[in-house]
Amino acid sequence: MSTPSRRHADWARGFAQQIDNVTDWSAPSPVEQWAAVDVVEHLLAWPVGLLRDWAGIELTDDADATPAERWRRRSAELQSVLDGEAGRRTVEVGPFAGTSVAELIDRLYSADVFMHTWDLARAAGHDPQLDPAYATQLLEGMRQMEQVLRDSGQYGAPYPTTSADPVEQLMAFIGRDPPWSAATP
Repeated sequence: MSTPSRRHADWARGFAQQIDNVTDWSAPSPVEQWAAVDVVEHLLAWPVGLLRDWAGIELTDDADATPAERWRRRSAELQSVLDGEAGRRTVEVGPFAGTSVAELIDRLYSADVFMHTWDLARAAGHDPQLDPAYATQLLEGMRQMEQVLRDSGQYGAPYPTTSADPVEQLMAFIGRDPPWSAATP
């Protein structure tokens, strides 16, 4: 049985592997107007305010380090939260009030890491091997709240696809062109 801690460890490790594949940080990504480095910066930046404001957790960052170094430090920091007492604390404010910090990280952040692993891999010219069962689970959950997601502005319009691959279906749902490659953005 997978836990929030285990999922984060797995998805963060997979993302780190894709970071190691990047040779051109300015390469375009499947996210419109984002380069490879922007994918990493997004995942480093957005949980800082969320965890501070909703859970009272302060994350650190060393902007002078490489993207790979920063990612590994952030992943270790969040893993420590998930594995420690802080992960069991209850979120007191925000739309996830009443849930554990671990569940908050799992539902919002780890899921985002999973999806952006595809973006970074494609920016580096690779095809990531993502868990199809988790992609199916994530897609089913996202479909149930599609209008909220679309209204948030965080997801593009769904991209038409006839693919039976769960990962490609998920990526199409969030507005990515499944056959996209850095060679033909």
